[in-house]
Amino acid sequence: VTLSAAESALDDLEAKRGDKYPIVIKSWRNKWFTLSTYFKYPEYVRTAIYTTNAVEAVHRQFRKLTKTKGGFANENSLLKLLYAGILKASERWSHPVQNWSLTLSQLTIHFEGRLDDHIDL
Repeated sequence: VTLSAAESALDDLEAKRGDKYPIVIKSWRNKWFTLSTYFKYPEYVRTAIYTTNAVEAVHRQFRKLTKTKGGFANENSLLKLLYAGILKASERWSHPVQNWSLTLSQLTIHFEGRLDDHIDL
């Protein structure tokens, strides 16, 4: 939830599993400055950043479409199948990101000028 809690959890992980996963712990320690920038955002922004449900839903749809197919004549035929499938699947997606307007305003503040070409605020 907080930067200090994350640092404490990393210390606990190192104490508990550091001998089994020393390379992972070392990598996290070396990149902690980059990883910890996540905590400068409010919690609702962090939720939008780490939520992967939408991405997982897309992957699930792609797997459903392709798992029963033996092969594709070419790459274009695969892309057409995925495109048609994603259009059909997107009709059922109705769950918006919670606090999206608040999250969007915070992202606009944190990344000033980067969203101007994409969003009318």
